Amino acid sequence: MYRKITIAAAMLFAMGAVHADGDAKRGQKLFDECVACHAPERGATGGVGPSLFGVIGRKAGEVADFRYSPAMKRSGVTWNERDLDAYIEAPQKKIPANRMPYSGMPEARDRADLIAYLNATFK
Repeated sequence: MYRKITIAAAMLFAMGAVHADGDAKRGQKLFDECVACHAPERGATGGVGPSLFGVIGRKAGEVADFRYSPAMKRSGVTWNERDLDAYIEAPQKKIPANRMPYSGMPEARDRADLIAYLNATFK
């Protein structure tokens, strides 16, 4: 039992380390996929998706003037690196019935880099 807990804790620590070690410059290039729908500017509205400015630490479904899916509004998620990683990997798995028409980013390294860029740029 203790061994399983230790292994689980080590895995969680490693997941956090991947995000902390993400390459923000590489993440900026990956963000090109996101910018087609998401504005990086604070308060930008009118896009297909909400602004990603300040996304880390923000409650899902709370950007003013954006029409979120009911699933996103009731998700209860406050975006952190772990939740963003899961959502970017498989949006419909993380929050079923959300409206984001994106199949996901399967590579953990890519997600870590993208999250590092979001963390460094849009606070």
